[in-house]
Parts: sequence; structure tokens; C-alpha cells
Amino acid sequence: MTEALTRTGADGLPGDPTAGLVRPDVTLPVRGEPFERADAGTLARLGEVSSATACAKLHGLGIRRSFVEGPRPLSPGYRVVGSALTLQFMPQREDLAAGDEQEYVERHTALWHVLETVQPGDVLVVQAFGSRFSGCLGDILARYFQRKGGAGVVVDGRIRDSGKIRDLGLPVWSTGVTPHYASQSELFPWAFDVPVAVGGVLCMPGDLVVADDDGPVIVPRAMADQVIGSARDHEEWEVFSRQRLDEGARLSDYYPLTPDTRGEFEAWRSAQPSAR
Repeated sequence: MTEALTRTGADGLPGDPTAGLVRPDVTLPVRGEPFERADAGTLARLGEVSSATACAKLHGLGIRRSFVEGPRPLSPGYRVVGSALTLQFMPQREDLAAGDEQEYVERHTALWHVLETVQPGDVLVVQAFGSRFSGCLGDILARYFQRKGGAGVVVDGRIRDSGKIRDLGLPVWSTGVTPHYASQSELFPWAFDVPVAVGGVLCMPGDLVVADDDGPVIVPRAMADQVIGSARDHEEWEVFSRQRLDEGARLSDYYPLTPDTRGEFEAWRSAQPSAR
């Protein structure tokens, strides 16, 4: 290793330290298997569920890790529900993938390829190991993503051109900002349509993303209906409980509901114009 790094050319100047690398036969970018997105009806019903409620209901159903820890909204007040389109960054390794050739090399990577597969309503979910240096998405790519109908972006890492992205009105959750382009630092866009790890959570292509000011939550696609049914009841009784607490009721009677106040809630719900 030391000899390779100190090799010199005929003129006595240091030579290319990568000249002796053996390049493995690996084709990049890697693309995973085709996946199904949720239908519009499911997205609409889940759109009524907050990330906090989705997280709580998943916990009750046995999914302990659904909150994507780390990414925060670039701008507050946005709410997004959509199918996960996944992008995986991996550590650079000089014999396989590195960003030394400047950012133009990125047009041949998973970062460019995944943007050509965007469908309306998709949420781009990016694995970036919480990197403080790799700007996984910038203004031009964010603009293209939005133009193709992308609904939002969740990045377990940083973005660049934050002011311009904020002006676009594209909902983004990230761990911060950086002036670096995507492969300028230690990571490289490696694969898309593959499982990714974001903020300690596994996200499969086609899973559902619920993101608001409390942060992003990953809902396994097969469990969406369970979460929706359970969450609808929960959020309705919270409306009822808020009303009773505002009227001066005791917290212990209405949050959570007791067997007695559950009956009171059911009667209240039946009398509502929007009752099911």
C-alpha cells in the first residue's frame, strides 16, 4: 500500500496513486427489483394521519422502529404522504466509485437514474449515513424531481442550494445543509429501488412515507390499511377529548379514554355530521 501511494513517474514526480488498482467487474448503478406503489385511495386516507399517530399505531402493531431520526423539515408547515422511491449512497472506494472526476461523473450514477423513474406522488428516500458533508440533492435535481411530480424528499444526510430549494416549495427533510455536491465528499450514489436504512429505520421501495413537522415515519406498505383504521379512531377521539378538556374536564377521564368516556365518545361521534 505504501509503495503504491509513493510511486513516481519518469520525471521523478509523484505518479497516479490509483494506477495499480485492480478494477472489479461491477456494473453501476445497481437497480433493485420492480415494486408496486400504493393506490391513490390509500394515499388519500393515510393523508389524514399525522406522523405522530402513524408512529404510535405502528408501535402498537409491533413495528418498533418507524421514526426516521435525524432529518428535520427544511421549511416548517409541510405535510407529505407518498410511496417511497429509494436511493442508496455508499462509501466511496477508489477501485469502484469515487467523486474525484468532479460532479460531472454523477450523471452516470444512481442519483441521475432514479430521477428518471419518478412518478407523481413519490417521496424520494435517501440513505446517506447521516453524512455532514455530502450534498445529496441540489437545486437543479430538486427542480427536476418536482417537475416530474415528486411529492417530497427525505434525506438521511444533507442537501445543497437550500435557499433555492426552499423557494421551490418542495418539502424536504434533511439533517442539514452543505455547499458540497453529492460525491464531493465520502459517499457515492450507488443504487436505487433497493432497501435503504434511513435514520435507523429500514425503508423498502414502495413503503409509505408520512412526514410533517414532527419528522418522517415509514409505514410498511402491507400494513397501511391497519394503520389507517386504527389511526382514524385515535384521531377522532382526540378531537373529542380536546373539546372536553377545553370545557374543563379532568385529563385522567379523557386522555386516554376510560371505559365510561369511551361510551360517551361513541355517542358524540354518532351525532357528528361526518360520522361514518
